[in-house]
Amino acid sequence: MNDSTTPDGQPIRVSVCLAAYKGSLFIEEQIDSILRDLGPNDELVVVDDASPDDTAAIVKGIEDPRLRFVSASVNKGYVRTFEQAVELSRGEFIMLSDQDDVWIPGRVELMLGALADHKIVAGNFDVLGGGARPWIPRLRSADSRRHLANLFAILIGYRAYYGCAMGIRRDALSYFVPIPAYVNESHDLWLAICGNVARSICHLDESTVLRRLHDDNQTPAGWRSLSRIVKARIMIFRLMFEATRRVRLRS
Repeated sequence: MNDSTTPDGQPIRVSVCLAAYKGSLFIEEQIDSILRDLGPNDELVVVDDASPDDTAAIVKGIEDPRLRFVSASVNKGYVRTFEQAVELSRGEFIMLSDQDDVWIPGRVELMLGALADHKIVAGNFDVLGGGARPWIPRLRSADSRRHLANLFAILIGYRAYYGCAMGIRRDALSYFVPIPAYVNESHDLWLAICGNVARSICHLDESTVLRRLHDDNQTPAGWRSLSRIVKARIMIFRLMFEATRRVRLRS
């Protein structure tokens, strides 16, 4: 059991969980943007996935009592690294973060407002430096309660949820973790499926993060082969059944 209080005995409010791997170019800028948006009773949990560069040294060099750093001894991939960071978190509210984006000021309070009445929140992103977004439409608050439609849109690839703009309440964490062993990508879609199956997800109209798009993004991008598309759809079906099982079990 993790101690859920700060050194002076205050309960930890927000835990930001960041998975790092070969992030030396951008991670310091991202961490600075996160820490500026956090309060004194919040924490940032960074798990480095055995990076071969100086990511670990950069993070260790940042002096802030709210920053907790863990370095993995072997590379496990970004899904398992996020899972480890979430399991190490201690706050009442958990927010996910990529290593190479920049948070938009006010993100924390905006998402906390949504999490007051919903178990999971999902926001939008803008592209850092401007530029075109991927073709998939932005999330709309008006669709928050259209749970079946959201699940169908996830299945056909028309509803995109990005972990870097998502958060979850601790009382719903047992839906999300442990992440099913067959999930090696799209942990954010798994979180969104959990929220929609539980009928408690809030879409924000606003963007909460500036996403840096580059060739080394860990999130898969670009066109996929037919076989990968079919495998992904089978995985999503399995996740919907698993989310239904967990939600019913914990109700």
